[in-house]
Amino acid sequence: MATIRVSTVLDATPEQVWDSVEDISSHVEWMHDAVAIRFTSTSTSGVGTTFDCDTKVGPFRLTDRMEITAWDPPRTMGVRHVGMVTGTGEFTIDPVGTDRSGFTWRERLVFPWWMGGPIGAFFGGFVLRLVWKRNLKGLQRIVASRHGA
Repeated sequence: MATIRVSTVLDATPEQVWDSVEDISSHVEWMHDAVAIRFTSTSTSGVGTTFDCDTKVGPFRLTDRMEITAWDPPRTMGVRHVGMVTGTGEFTIDPVGTDRSGFTWRERLVFPWWMGGPIGAFFGGFVLRLVWKRNLKGLQRIVASRHGA
């Protein structure tokens, strides 16, 4: 199992940050590893929403099937991965002072045997941590462009 945690501080309120992440389909704008998102449920937000995310990291491509398991605006969005890679993930947004927010992204992922199992999880976790740190910089740009930070 890979346990991955990345975080940053954004120059925006939790409500403004939530405004930038609540549209799941827009995650491809700041997640460099997310190529496309296709909803597989009639809902596009909230608990129970399901979607497929085409993911590309280097030469590796897969479709990550996810279900929203937590939806607590403007604080938490949680997912369960139910595709080839399984596990759970969560974004949390916490106030930092009066007009800034801490954004934390946590994932616990299990890689299948053909992706190296525990060894793949170790190396995959390292690579994903680097990719997701870059993603947070993309999120910072989105939040700044929307909220003038």
